[in-house]
Amino acid sequence: MRRSDGSAESVTRLLYRVSEAALALGLSRAKVYELINSGALQAVRIDGARRIKATDLEAFVASLGKDAA
Repeated sequence: MRRSDGSAESVTRLLYRVSEAALALGLSRAKVYELINSGALQAVRIDGARRIKATDLEAFVASLGKDAA
C-alpha cells in the first residue's frame, strides 16, 4: 500500500492463500491441502476460497515435533 505522500505502508497479513502458506512452510500446495483435509492445519472458506489465518500457520509450526519427546 502507498500513503498519500508516496511512501510505502507496511500491512500485517492476517490471511494467506494456500499457495502463499505452502511457500511460507516450504511445502507443496498439495501437501498443504492434505494437511487441511486431515485437520492438522486449520483453514477458513470465504466465498469458496480457502484462506489460512496467520495465527493458524504459527500454531501448526509450533505443534511440530511435540510428539518427538
